[in-house]
Amino acid sequence: MIRILDEIKKSPSLMRDAYCTALLKAAGENENIVALDADLSSAFGMTPFFKAHPDRAIQCGIAEANMVGIAAGLSAVGKIPFAHSFGCFTSRRACDQIMISCAYAKLNVRLIGSDPGITAAHNGGTHMPFEDMGVLRSIPHITLIDVTDPVMLADLIAQLSTDKYYGVYYLRFPRKNAKAIYAEGSTFEIGKGVTLRDGKDVTLVASGFLVAEALAAAETLAAEGVSARVVDLFTWKPLDADLIAKCAAETGALVTAENHNITGGLFAAVSEAAARSRPVPIEPVGIEDEFGQVGGEDFLQKAYDLTAEHIVKAAKEAIRRK
Repeated sequence: MIRILDEIKKSPSLMRDAYCTALLKAAGENENIVALDADLSSAFGMTPFFKAHPDRAIQCGIAEANMVGIAAGLSAVGKIPFAHSFGCFTSRRACDQIMISCAYAKLNVRLIGSDPGITAAHNGGTHMPFEDMGVLRSIPHITLIDVTDPVMLADLIAQLSTDKYYGVYYLRFPRKNAKAIYAEGSTFEIGKGVTLRDGKDVTLVASGFLVAEALAAAETLAAEGVSARVVDLFTWKPLDADLIAKCAAETGALVTAENHNITGGLFAAVSEAAARSRPVPIEPVGIEDEFGQVGGEDFLQKAYDLTAEHIVKAAKEAIRRK
């Protein structure tokens, strides 16, 4: 069951705290849970886990490729490893280990990439993963998730800590605050999008912090007489192709909104799905083939056109093209 909050505002809890709390709970219920860290246990809020389970917490140092290799080895002996680092390093630096040691070997590994896209903020362009999902999307059978808020994160960690799910999973989310969208107790199905608001003129397909921006854009459009559907497509792979086909057929126009490069990202994935089912005008809101830079999140949102205003503009263009 999914319940949406009446008011969208900044969550009082940090995403890293939600992650650690959920993993601690999972570890208490499943002795096979192991956490791996790349010299970020304090920054990632994982100190409580390391204290509670020193025998199931491995500090790998600044060696992300090695960390993923260790995670693969742990999986091979029946453990469920959760390996975390900044998204740029979990994806780019460890890509070959994810491809061969994890996915090709058909192992059971959870990879966490923090501070995706502009949420890397003052860490700057070298630490700002605009391409992490695109880099990993080409790996066969991998599951890619752009987490929306702490409630979703807690539910997904609980699910992925059980024997129900097997394979390679990559989750990206900021370490700090996120807008709270979902009420406590909400549960999510990996691979299925969530329709947050219905509409008939255009569908706004968003993920991550841009879900809140899409909801704000829908309000603005409604005031101008435009009915916009809003979908949280938190799973990028496998994509909910049936939902994309349904939205394309019913609204005739789509907008994608992502904290990621549109090359190889959500825009690409949604466009591919629509091309196979119901080709319609699709307008992207995302990074336009650029590198990151140093700055606060508010500044970076405007610098890279990742705002509700830009979603409104894209929606009007998609409708015009119908």
